[in-house]
Amino acid sequence: MLRLTLILSLLAAPVLAQDPGAAAREAARALEEASEQLDRAESARDRVRALTTTVKAYEAGLAAMRDGLREAAIRETELSRRLQGQEAEIAQLLGVLSSMGGRAAPGAMLHPDGPVGAARAGMMLAAVTPGLNAQAEALRSDLEEVTALRTLQQSAAQTLQQGLTGVQEARTELSQAVADRTDLPKRFTEDPIRTAILISSTETLQGFASGLSQITEDETRTQLPPIDDRKGALGMPVQGEILRRAGEADAAGVTRPGIVVATLPEALVTTPTAATVRYSGPLLDYGLVTILEPQPDLLFVLAGLDVVYGQTGEVLPEGSPVGLMGGRAAGRDPSPSVEGGGAGRTETLYIEVRQGDRPVDPLTWFASDKG
Repeated sequence: MLRLTLILSLLAAPVLAQDPGAAAREAARALEEASEQLDRAESARDRVRALTTTVKAYEAGLAAMRDGLREAAIRETELSRRLQGQEAEIAQLLGVLSSMGGRAAPGAMLHPDGPVGAARAGMMLAAVTPGLNAQAEALRSDLEEVTALRTLQQSAAQTLQQGLTGVQEARTELSQAVADRTDLPKRFTEDPIRTAILISSTETLQGFASGLSQITEDETRTQLPPIDDRKGALGMPVQGEILRRAGEADAAGVTRPGIVVATLPEALVTTPTAATVRYSGPLLDYGLVTILEPQPDLLFVLAGLDVVYGQTGEVLPEGSPVGLMGGRAAGRDPSPSVEGGGAGRTETLYIEVRQGDRPVDPLTWFASDKG
């Protein structure tokens, strides 16, 4: 009876303060703030900004929740294996506690060595009892944590699915809001014939970037705030992990002067600073490309997009969406085993920075604590 009471008390203990889902809840609060901002949006530009914040909050929340669940699963496995390895010790501990908890018979009070032996035995028992209690407390704590972690994982599937549905709706609304936007300043008009000629006559990104000034008409001088003082501190254009750094060879042995960032499917790509869209569209073997000019003689090249926002010649405010990565996130298994860690980052964004007419390491401009 005592053994059953002990086990029930272990399982009924309050949940530990340790909470692998804390980061996800923090991201959910940011999402709620973004939704409130969306409700307050009135103009088309405000709506784009609010929707961009909403999508990024969803992405951060989903990533944080998956990371927390993955850590919870690892911790649960560790504890379960440890408890399985202690089965014999646990059984012995429960037996000792059971014997201690029973009412002693009169014969049990006698000791072969008489009163002195009985006193010594009592002192030994008194010395051992705190250790037994500590073992029982450690066992209770481990069982309590396993229970909490399992509950967390069981209840997270619906939350993840709701998050995937929400971010899809926000992305759809964002695409529509960008299409409806008409209030962005225009620095120049693109000449499509000159653009086509430039693309067909160049075989490298460098050659295309060098000829960008040839595809413009009626260009006006637009003064954007200089960003030299933000060098090395700009946020990355997309949430992800650096897969290859500048100059590192890929599987085919090809090296490029830019970095490759692994992202989740349909991740949102934004401009890290106010910039002019010098080009937006397909280019060579890079897929869809957006080239941003935040200041004269400085270009940010973002290649490998599946959807591009904005038109060539437009001046985008900082944080504006410039496109979405490929892949399809909706309807997939949202469990951390599918999208956790690097396994779910199936898309890659190539980022190249060009100063003057030469490439520089993008990480001299962008801050990143991953990769």
